[in-house]
Amino acid sequence: MEIQSENYHIDYDPQTMVINFRGSFRLNGMKDYGPIIEFLNKVAAEEPPLIILDLQKLEFLNSSGISMLSRFIINVRKKQKSNMVVKGSKKIDWQNKSLKNLQRLMPSLVLELNEL
Repeated sequence: MEIQSENYHIDYDPQTMVINFRGSFRLNGMKDYGPIIEFLNKVAAEEPPLIILDLQKLEFLNSSGISMLSRFIINVRKKQKSNMVVKGSKKIDWQNKSLKNLQRLMPSLVLELNEL
């Protein structure tokens, strides 16, 4: 499964259970994030034992995008079927500042901030 646009790309590999995010998300509000939310909810509906969000190549995510990720994590937490790992980069400012807050939404979430 994948979604691709001029500015971003998302793909999911069910074998590795990794959702890769690349590019910049500057969409206007939750309505514009609808196809991405639908994509993420399809992954959650499969109830894999682990979901890995790899954000290391996601250069920018606006506040609506952070809300979208937060809602997805809450959805996964409520299902209680999948563990979650979020991979980020210490070198991308918004990730270094914002990703830690996702652990508050799902205390069992494993956050890996790498030097990439």
